[in-house]
Amino acid sequence: MTHPAKEFRVPPSFVTLALFSMFSLVVWSASAQVQTAPEPGPRVARTSGNFIVTFQPGTSQADRAASVRRAGAVLRFNYSIVDAVALTIPNTNVFVALQRDPSVLEIIPDRPVHAFQSRGGNGNGKGPPSGGGGGTSSQITPAGVQRVGLSKAGSDGTGIGVAIVDTGIDFAQTDLAPAQNALGTAFSAFGSSCQDDNGHGTHVTGIVAALYNTIGVVGVAPNATPYCVKVLDSTGSGSDSDVMAGLDWVAAHAASVTPPIRVVSVSLGRTGTLNDSPLRASVQALYNSGIVVVVAAGNDSSKVVSQMVPATYPEVLAVASTTALTGSNAGCRSYQSLIPADTASYFTTDGAFNTTTGIGVTISAPGADQENVSKACFASSVGILSLKLGGGTTRMSGTSMATPHVSGIVARLMQAGYSGVENIRSTVRATASRIGVAPLNSPTTSYTFDGEREGIAQAP
Repeated sequence: MTHPAKEFRVPPSFVTLALFSMFSLVVWSASAQVQTAPEPGPRVARTSGNFIVTFQPGTSQADRAASVRRAGAVLRFNYSIVDAVALTIPNTNVFVALQRDPSVLEIIPDRPVHAFQSRGGNGNGKGPPSGGGGGTSSQITPAGVQRVGLSKAGSDGTGIGVAIVDTGIDFAQTDLAPAQNALGTAFSAFGSSCQDDNGHGTHVTGIVAALYNTIGVVGVAPNATPYCVKVLDSTGSGSDSDVMAGLDWVAAHAASVTPPIRVVSVSLGRTGTLNDSPLRASVQALYNSGIVVVVAAGNDSSKVVSQMVPATYPEVLAVASTTALTGSNAGCRSYQSLIPADTASYFTTDGAFNTTTGIGVTISAPGADQENVSKACFASSVGILSLKLGGGTTRMSGTSMATPHVSGIVARLMQAGYSGVENIRSTVRATASRIGVAPLNSPTTSYTFDGEREGIAQAP
């Protein structure tokens, strides 16, 4: 998830900084996860619009479609890995007809999810895109990539497919040649094209897999193959049902494409609870197949991961945001003169990892280059440099940017022979830097971040 680029007033006393739309991931449990039904109870306040309908276990896709037709609803998605469909209900009569269908378990409102992008070289949304790319003759290694570890021979993601569940990918980006090779093996919830029409997905993809060449930037796993899974529209918005459709596509194609999809990078989300949607069952299906799902923790420092979907799922790796470089203080007397590197980002969602429940921040990674404080005590972030829609590079910040750093690391671990979600999770956590001493206090917010003590991700 990307942090909206704007200045934020920071008073010298304790403050929980205001909301920044969410997104992230977490993984746990040594054994295969049993698909969990959505939380029961009356949760429908409306009777028309878009819904997700769950069916009795084992109800065939054909029978589900027949139920939808009989009721008079409009089918949107008929899932293969969960006993559910997404549909549009035009009126109350259709809603009641579905309620009376004995094969229907629950009718759940389809909730919106978002990714928020910010551009700007100065961290407050007002600066121009900066860095290399496009027509430049030299490649830049972004600070975040340097912080987690440069690729090397035998550790560059070769042979590993990474599904980018986002706004799409810019297939014209010459720094993403492997994505072009994956054309035809892509998914869009919004028609036939997986082309990025927002920029967020292209930026995320560059952090994972921008090529090692003479232009643009280099990614964490430059030889990994990104697969486009477009579940967000041109505004960076989508819904639970769109994300479920994307994950359904991943499950159906993961083993048949070359290279196979073994990592899923998800930089989006919403507020919610553990079992408020069948989306968790989709994630559980990937978990059970050994596919690692890496999710952004969220951009709301007033919340914890347990309040964010899909970051709260114990089947995912939830990633919080830290900085890669030392920041500055232009004269705000309330804070130290330099803002240290590896500082917990002032916007990041928090939550220490709970080894019993598997919920919390799995690991942290750079979601911004640095944080700066103005003389008037405004905190702002300088975004991560990555690829721009239409060519060249730009900066964005947020846990959306932290997440693909970890996705690239997971791809490199899998290239090295690691497998199994829990094995990957434990390895990522065991090899992190600054475990237990990662920034517990943000120098710009006076807020204690528990999640960051899990450490900052390091590539093998």
